[in-house]
Amino acid sequence: MTKKTFNVIVFHSICWILVALPSVFFIPQHVQQSVGMYLIRLCLPLFLCAVFYLNYLWLVPKFFVGRRMKAYFFVNLAVMLVLAFCMNWLMDVLRGMEMAVGGTPPPIHEHVPRLFLSAFFITRGMFPFFLSAALATSLRLALRWQAAETARRDMEMQKTEAELRNLRNQINPHFLLNTLNNIYALISFDRDKAQRAVLSLSALLRQMLYGGKNNAVALDDEIEFIHNYVELMRIRLGKNVRIDFLTEVKPGTNISLAPFIFISLVENAFKHGVSPNRQSFISIRISADEMKIRCEIRNSNYPKKDTDKSGHGIGLEQVAKRLDLAYPGKYEWNRGVDEQNNTYFSRITIYDTDLRNNRR
Repeated sequence: MTKKTFNVIVFHSICWILVALPSVFFIPQHVQQSVGMYLIRLCLPLFLCAVFYLNYLWLVPKFFVGRRMKAYFFVNLAVMLVLAFCMNWLMDVLRGMEMAVGGTPPPIHEHVPRLFLSAFFITRGMFPFFLSAALATSLRLALRWQAAETARRDMEMQKTEAELRNLRNQINPHFLLNTLNNIYALISFDRDKAQRAVLSLSALLRQMLYGGKNNAVALDDEIEFIHNYVELMRIRLGKNVRIDFLTEVKPGTNISLAPFIFISLVENAFKHGVSPNRQSFISIRISADEMKIRCEIRNSNYPKKDTDKSGHGIGLEQVAKRLDLAYPGKYEWNRGVDEQNNTYFSRITIYDTDLRNNRR
């Protein structure tokens, strides 16, 4: 038995004990109660419990959810009618037992037919059973909706994780080919820089292949990943492109975040912020403290044509989906184009430095 199942059983037991207590304690004090009287008084909560679990465990899953509404209402009505009849008979027995030990006899309704009076009490006695059935149905449907919602979110999370795994296991061949060609060219005139580029490429590949397998990565690792990517892109670009990469994170800060969110913004900046023959710039700033994580990127705006399929990654749409899944209600994303300065900006602020919403 799991801890969750045990807690549910304890919760249900406490609730039904509370329901049964009035039948035991709120009774006439002037009549000596026997064991039989107590047992008869306990029949009502037992009948309520029977109706509740008949609906909760069988009628709702089998008939109500299956849209067999006629069978659901017929079985409920038949069970409630039988239990109400039994309860009315037991109350008559209880009143007889109380009168035998000096209890007050019930009021006499001579002008009301006996059959009509019995039908009235039986109908009235069905009302608590209706409430019990309604409560069971509502609770079962609420749990079913919650389970369906959890399953939907899990499916979305799995889909997004699959996209992230695809990002980790695939590298744009165009990017990799250009990087290797640039490193090859560097070897002939700047071996130190070529060696540093090889180390950056190796670290980048290692993180893409093995990093971020869990739902969270250390912020320091994500910054190092972005740094390696920027350094590799830097060797491909001319002197007309200025790249600034600034981080404001205290050393040893224990902050985690969902992997591969910021890299898509960086890729987008290199894709749309660089011109081959005009002055361009890319500014990347990542800051964090105990309360929030912020990534702000600004770049010159040279949007590619729709036919240009360069670049790789999960895309900005997937970034938004990833943020919604990992940080629901705990992030802000502002982005747009400054037409006056021909500058594109993207700023993500995350108000969850422990990634509490994405842990399982």
